[in-house]
Amino acid sequence: MKNNFGYRAGKAVKALELDGYYVWDCSVIKADGQYHMFSSRWKEEYGFGWNWVFNSEIIHSVSDAPEGPYQFKNVVLPRRGRQYFDGMNTHNTCIKAYNGKFYLYYMGTTYGGDIPQSWDVPQCYAEETWNRKRIGLAVADDINGEFVRRDTPLLEPRDCSHWDCTITTNPSVAILPDGKTYMIYKSRRAYAKPLQLGIAVADKPDGEFKRLSDDPILDFKDEDKHIEDPFIWYDERKKKFCLITKDDVKNGSFGVTGEWGAGFYAESDDCMDFKIGEDPKVYSRKVTWEDGRETLQCNLERPSLLFDEEGNPTHIFCASGTGDNPYSFQGKTYIVCIKLEKK
Repeated sequence: MKNNFGYRAGKAVKALELDGYYVWDCSVIKADGQYHMFSSRWKEEYGFGWNWVFNSEIIHSVSDAPEGPYQFKNVVLPRRGRQYFDGMNTHNTCIKAYNGKFYLYYMGTTYGGDIPQSWDVPQCYAEETWNRKRIGLAVADDINGEFVRRDTPLLEPRDCSHWDCTITTNPSVAILPDGKTYMIYKSRRAYAKPLQLGIAVADKPDGEFKRLSDDPILDFKDEDKHIEDPFIWYDERKKKFCLITKDDVKNGSFGVTGEWGAGFYAESDDCMDFKIGEDPKVYSRKVTWEDGRETLQCNLERPSLLFDEEGNPTHIFCASGTGDNPYSFQGKTYIVCIKLEKK
């Protein structure tokens, strides 16, 4: 089986970079003649580290061109109180439009301890808060208007007899023409166990989500093969569910692509049995910029696609930054926009 994505990574530009803040993840949609990016940020003075779990907030930025540069507009999902599941932290965006409304899926956390204000967060505190990650939904009638949140998560972890008993996070959503909505999510069985992906479905974008299967998709026997940061869509012409996800390998494993942090493609007829082709790599951490420079990025993750009006993917957005080692940023983080070229 060959890779059926049909596109290769072209030239890249920095789409979003904010003074005084780290930025991470993004989801872009076209509406009202502009391109709208929903992404996460937290104060640079706090450091990178675990602060995406404690101090992140979701923001809205706009541009007249798909590749940017995007200009910050407003904070969409700020802190709202420890009593809410997402009351202290929002992160990991997925924006969709359907039937005149805009649906923002995301991950939120809350916690009872002090608010960290440096990179030096106790590991036990970070892991405790990490395990509180839950998927939320906020809905707006206007892309530039107020997004109203639900007060309960869309999907809770199951009990410890199941693989997804710790968290629900990293939502990515495909809304079909009839409104039926498929949501991919991330979880794992226990600390240090592989990151895995599950599928849930609802009759409408803000409906009751139920798991399609007790088992994760792409369930590798090798526990050194982790996958995360999924992006899912439905291709009407192929009649296939399509997936790009990050190859997050551990312990020297070569994973699916042979490159840690690369993105690979898979597809499915039923959104459960995903097939990986012979040449699945969609993008590498080696990036060619618009000015001709080539760099090996320390990170290139949370892939998100932008489509044209005919449903063709035109650009891929990833979170990245400057540094010699993964997550050890020596300068800014930023959102990279890579133009897609047909093979």
